[in-house]
This record gives sequence, C-alpha cells and structure tokens, in this order.
Amino acid sequence: MQREDQHRINRRILAKEVRLVGENIEQGIFSLDEALRLAEEQEVDLVEISPNADPPVCRIVDYNKFLYSQKKKDKELKAKQLKVVIKEIRFGPNTDDHDFDFKLNHARKFLEEGAKVKAYVFFKGRSIVFKERGEILLLKFAQELEDVAAVEQMPRLEGKRMIMMFNPKKKK
Repeated sequence: MQREDQHRINRRILAKEVRLVGENIEQGIFSLDEALRLAEEQEVDLVEISPNADPPVCRIVDYNKFLYSQKKKDKELKAKQLKVVIKEIRFGPNTDDHDFDFKLNHARKFLEEGAKVKAYVFFKGRSIVFKERGEILLLKFAQELEDVAAVEQMPRLEGKRMIMMFNPKKKK
C-alpha cells in the first residue's frame, strides 16, 4: 500500500469545505478554494489528513516532508512493538530425572531471554492412563521454575496433550 493512495492532496480533495489545521495559518473551516489559495500562497500542499471527519481535516504542509514524518512515526511505533515468542518443551509421562533437568535448563534459559514457555506432556497410545504422572511432572516443573517464571495456565488436558503455560517474571 503506497502513501499516495492514502492521502488526497490539492485538487484531488473532493469536499466543498475543509477544516484547516497546521502551523502559520488561522485554524477553522474554509471553502476548498480558499484553503487551496492559502496553500499556494505559502508554496506548499493542502493534504487531507482525516477524510472521514465532517468536514474533512486538511493540513497545509509540504507533502514530501509530511510523508517523511509519517514514515518516521510508523518506524518508531514498529520498533516499540514487542514480539511474543513461545518456546515449547515436550515431555513423555515417563520422563526420567536427567531428561527433566536437561529440559528444565532449556526452559530457564528461554524464560530469562523473555520468551513464554509452553510445557506439555504428550501421551502416546495407552499411556493416557498415566494422566496423574503427567500432571505431577508439570507441577514439579512449575515448582522448579518459580524463581524465573509465573504460571499463566495450570495443567490442562487437551486431547493427547497436558499443557501448562509459563510467563517470564519481570526483572526488578
């Protein structure tokens, strides 16, 4: 999507009256011809900022400078956005201590980096009869991680998976 499609400028503005805003002008409602004359006097463009307002809001500004400042604002907003990363850790219902510790260290590292962790026990075939083992395993996992993680969701069985979610704790 290009910026030119987003804003009408000068003679492309369709409204008969516009509300003018900007520097070095008297703000208020003007006829389109009067607004265009004011823009030409200052040797800049009349840019429609808010076409859905009644009457549409226009600004007297150099269009290229206006586009540049818009791009700059968009870039700043995009930089401030936080992307949530979810790391998954899979257990079986009969996971032994060494594997548990190995996966625990990985989860700890992920949480310290600021990622969410989704730990789940996957039940294959008839192992679904060991639901309690899966829940105990996940609760033990949560207990081991309580210094770096907050539990977002307690263990919940979804199909053949028992899932538990962790959020990283805020650093002080």
